[in-house]
Amino acid sequence: MIEEILDRTIQGVTEPFICRGDDGQVYFVKGRSAGRRSLVCEWVASQVATALGLPIAGYVVAEVPEQLLAYKVRPDLGDLGSGLVFASRQLPHVQELSLTTRDLVPPELARDVLIFDWWVRNEDRHLTARGGNPNLLWDVAADELVVIDHNQAFDRDFRPGHFLESHVFADYWNEVFGDHDLRATYVGRMETVLRLLDSMRASIPSSWWWVDDGVPADVSWDELLGVLTRCRQPDFWNIP
Repeated sequence: MIEEILDRTIQGVTEPFICRGDDGQVYFVKGRSAGRRSLVCEWVASQVATALGLPIAGYVVAEVPEQLLAYKVRPDLGDLGSGLVFASRQLPHVQELSLTTRDLVPPELARDVLIFDWWVRNEDRHLTARGGNPNLLWDVAADELVVIDHNQAFDRDFRPGHFLESHVFADYWNEVFGDHDLRATYVGRMETVLRLLDSMRASIPSSWWWVDDGVPADVSWDELLGVLTRCRQPDFWNIP
């Protein structure tokens, strides 16, 4: 349960609110303005990342009570809305991944992030010498990578060429593409994740499938399932 609205970020497309939960933790919260599709995609992609073993920041489905919005502590609370929201836990001692800290990421983990993003069609992980937003954090205290933000996963306009030009870990693509055994290992890991899809589907709040009474959201489970199961296709690794 969200108990306090502290602030709102100005970064990212969704500009999440910064809130405190009843567990005492601070969260980045995405609600009404993020859109139903965004919430569903982020929730599913986050669970896929967890099942794949990526070091993702803790996340939950939280509830914003209507009475909290009644206090009108901000003029933009309509963007948050009441009801069930996506909440990602704020971590101490982190900074946005840079070109310098990128080189500290273990190669195996860098590969995993790259292949995960390829799998879920998440093109929103850019970082080159010209800059970008990798949607990755570096935990300065623990010297560890932290993965965040998957609201743009399952991108209908996914561009494989652009993905490999600008992804923060694009340099690892040829290592995977050129190794049949490594590709087979990844597909095996993906199959393990696919066995969890029924529970992932059941965990999606029913309200997220609807924009309003009788108006379905612009997303379907069949669409997400189609993206995730394409790893079984022989052309999964091909660049059109």
